[in-house]
Amino acid sequence: MTTTGKRTTDCRAPVLALVLAVALASTPPALAGDAAVEHAQLAALARQLDLIDRLAEHVASTAPQERTRYHFDYARLHQDIERIRQGLHDYLTPQRAQPRDPVELLGDYRQSNRPSDEEATQ
Repeated sequence: MTTTGKRTTDCRAPVLALVLAVALASTPPALAGDAAVEHAQLAALARQLDLIDRLAEHVASTAPQERTRYHFDYARLHQDIERIRQGLHDYLTPQRAQPRDPVELLGDYRQSNRPSDEEATQ
């Protein structure tokens, strides 16, 4: 709480999003024709995803138990990280020449604890 009696907000979720953005942006694009460099950079990206996933698990386990109206959906973030990790693995160790399963990421990690107006009328 602040000195004015207002509750301070928890900044762990924005920090996690910032770490994810920095990790994904920190790997420079590979030079065309240099597959070894690209392979090394993608392997580094996979390790960074592992780190981000572990950080998210830690933040989720230490998150306050009180429920506010909105909270960060760590399970959905884990699913997206796992999907990216699987895509990197499939690319680095391909079983066939063509990419597979072009399903989009889920995104939208904010959930509401209150029923929406649409759900309440049903």
